[in-house]
Amino acid sequence: KESAPSSRMTLPREKGRRQAVRGPAFMFNARGSSLAPEEERFLDAAEYGNIPVVRKMLEESPTINVNCVDYMGQNGLQLAVGNEHLEVTELLLRRDNLARVGDALLLAISKGYVRIVEALLGHPSFAGGERLTRSPCELQDDDFYSYDEDGTRFSPDITPIILAAHCQKYEVVHMLLMKGARIERPHDYFCKCADCTEKKRKDSFSHSRSRINAYRGLASPAYLSLSSEDPVLTALELSNELTKLANIEKEFKNDYRKLSMQCKDFVVGVLDLCRDTEEVVAILNGDISAELEEGQHHRCLLSRVKLAIKYEVKKLGKILRSPFMKFVAHAASFIIFLCLLVFNASDRFEGITTLPNVTVTDHPLQIFRVKTTQFSWTEILIMVWVAGMMWSECKELWTEGPREYIMQLWNVLDFGMLSIFIAAFTARFFAFLQAMKAQEYVDENIHAPDLSLVTLPPDIKYFTYARDKWLPSDPQLISEGLYAIAVVLSFSRIAYILPANESFGPLQISLGRTVKDIFKFMVLFIMVFLAFMIGMFILYSYYLGAKVNPAFTTVEESFKTLFWSIFGLSEVSSVVLKYDHKFIENIGYVLYGIYNVTMVVVLLNMLIAMINSSYQEIEDDADVEWKFARSKLWLSYFDNGKTLPPPFSIVPSPKSFYLCIKRLVNLLRCRPRRLKKDVELGMDNSKSRLNLFTQSSMRMPDSHSFNSILNQPTRYQQIMKRLIKRYVLKAQVDKENDEVNEGELKEIKQDISSLRYELLEEKSQATEELSLLIQKLSDKLNPRPVHPH
Repeated sequence: KESAPSSRMTLPREKGRRQAVRGPAFMFNARGSSLAPEEERFLDAAEYGNIPVVRKMLEESPTINVNCVDYMGQNGLQLAVGNEHLEVTELLLRRDNLARVGDALLLAISKGYVRIVEALLGHPSFAGGERLTRSPCELQDDDFYSYDEDGTRFSPDITPIILAAHCQKYEVVHMLLMKGARIERPHDYFCKCADCTEKKRKDSFSHSRSRINAYRGLASPAYLSLSSEDPVLTALELSNELTKLANIEKEFKNDYRKLSMQCKDFVVGVLDLCRDTEEVVAILNGDISAELEEGQHHRCLLSRVKLAIKYEVKKLGKILRSPFMKFVAHAASFIIFLCLLVFNASDRFEGITTLPNVTVTDHPLQIFRVKTTQFSWTEILIMVWVAGMMWSECKELWTEGPREYIMQLWNVLDFGMLSIFIAAFTARFFAFLQAMKAQEYVDENIHAPDLSLVTLPPDIKYFTYARDKWLPSDPQLISEGLYAIAVVLSFSRIAYILPANESFGPLQISLGRTVKDIFKFMVLFIMVFLAFMIGMFILYSYYLGAKVNPAFTTVEESFKTLFWSIFGLSEVSSVVLKYDHKFIENIGYVLYGIYNVTMVVVLLNMLIAMINSSYQEIEDDADVEWKFARSKLWLSYFDNGKTLPPPFSIVPSPKSFYLCIKRLVNLLRCRPRRLKKDVELGMDNSKSRLNLFTQSSMRMPDSHSFNSILNQPTRYQQIMKRLIKRYVLKAQVDKENDEVNEGELKEIKQDISSLRYELLEEKSQATEELSLLIQKLSDKLNPRPVHPH
């Protein structure tokens, strides 16, 4: 009578998923066939959420092996967790010596079963916290994180908090952080410590995978939001680090770029949730409370925007406003400088009056070079402007540091242009000094009415020569050449202010990208050009004077011929010989033809295609690219200082005097830095503290000043807490909306399965009770006859 209910209870298993899953998978049959019937029934009950059977077997069979595994090597706990049976999981967690709790935790995290994760974290094996901080590969002698005897379900370097961060499980990340779990930042790629060296030697690929898995966790919005006191700053710095790694670890270049973009999107997402000006200012400036307390107002202007521009978070460029007057003043100053350059050459627009072979002097005893090396008033004004611009560049170099200064290509162009101007004027000044020395000699030693009537020493007579007799190394010639280069660079500097205009900005950006493409192209171009230049020179170097023209007979002629042939300015007769050496001549024809096809048809068209591609990329996103370039332009005018444009910038301002006196007073007093700065420095160096969500629940260091700062959060910290809460709530809602249909259906399915087994259990108990009552009633109604002995 008891067999009937039992057979009914096993009926769902016979119609369930297990038979279909197993099928003819002979690779696993040997493992599954060793199960006892009791163990088979136990695993079925754990997998399908049969709570009454699991409870009954655990209570009535204390010797049952709860760590028995099915044909796939999974035990009852793994099956219960995988099918989201919370009650079964709680029953199993009460048993001692339960295996593979770590794998069950990772499985629950990956599926997003928050209540099961919470139950698993309450297991005694996680009490010490070591299981949460050490990865499975560091617990090789333990099957705690093993899926089966063959290894772990996930990569052996994956810890619970890394997996939770990968899966964007905010509640799970918060629980793990409260338990003391952290994601350790990987060492520098070029680290030579014993640990990194050993990992690279043992398995370099596995080492790289572990690094990128750690960075995936660090770049997760869930981890950034909940683990950092300043998520915006952390995301910006991490984005920059990931961008650098993308250029170092080429195998994972795309992965690092995606993570870098993910950090930038996180910053933009937080910024999008701002609701008032105060919140926007807090994001853009960062925590400026310490600087404001010390009166250092000049250090708190848009620090986060500067980082965003530096790390190319282009979406932030839409929110800036231009300090109009400062920009206009500097632009006007530069335009006046260009006008001076044009005006300085205006006297030669229609040609020169003094030919290169003619000398003209103001009086017979004047040295000709004194007249030609004198500085005009326009050149003096140009020198003043150059001095002012160079002083501004030096101050910027001092403020930003050499490394940051060089990172901006416009700074390199400015410094190079001004250096060439200074070199040109210096050479001109030396030429003037030499001419003046010659003039002094004439004034002191020559008493004739005309210099043409006396014989001068060679070193003095040289300064009376016309231009056609000057030496190639003459300082004045060098000065004129350098000055011409500087003028060209000066006019190219106009491109710097073009992003201020919506029409010219995208064109300037395309031009800059084109220059980069040309530099890439030049590597291949130079390689091909050198190969043909040397080859053609070797072929024709023995025929100097025996060719129709001197092409290819020297290295210089070979260079000129091949270079100008790119533009179609070289003739085919360049390979023709006067002698009847047809073999050499035919080889010349073939090489010259291959060169023209390779250069003109292949390489130049490839360059055009690269330029078109770059232009199309800019054009497709022209608005964002232009606003980002405009933001970079405007940002240089947001800082305090640089108020006066050149040449007025060389005049010390009252503020400069004040700051200089203040620094001298502080230097004389030798005051130590405040303790608060040390605390801030410690906060910057810390890599593993919780943010404002968890500070109240965690133990803090014993430092009184540190506690006082955390117990009294600044206004910035309050705003950041508010914004991060909004971000987390929005992320959770978005994730729920994405998974609402599948998640609800799965939850309903699990509830129905559990309810089914509970109803079957109640029905079984009711059937047993009814059978017992019928038996008792039958005994009373039909008493057994008593047979006399």
